[in-house]
Amino acid sequence: MAFEDRTLTCRDCGQSFLFSVGEQEFFQAKGLQNIPGRCPSCRAAYKQARGFVETSSRDYHLTTCAGCGQEARVPFVPRDERPVYCSSCFDVVRQQAVL
Repeated sequence: MAFEDRTLTCRDCGQSFLFSVGEQEFFQAKGLQNIPGRCPSCRAAYKQARGFVETSSRDYHLTTCAGCGQEARVPFVPRDERPVYCSSCFDVVRQQAVL
């Protein structure tokens, strides 16, 4: 199916917004059948008003990598009984576990 950019009207503010080819492909890949009814700013306001939390608001914690000794930022609270790795060392450890 060939997509082309479409101009839609927001049902909340009445402003026109672009529903791009990339967004249409994303909707199709996710199995979404309805076109968006709100512009990006009204969509964000709608989510915020209903308490949806963005995943980017995650808290990170600083720790020392058990592999290389460098400082690492991790999205969980490190515990003393388990080793914590930076991204590079974690990739190595994961590869070794697969083999």
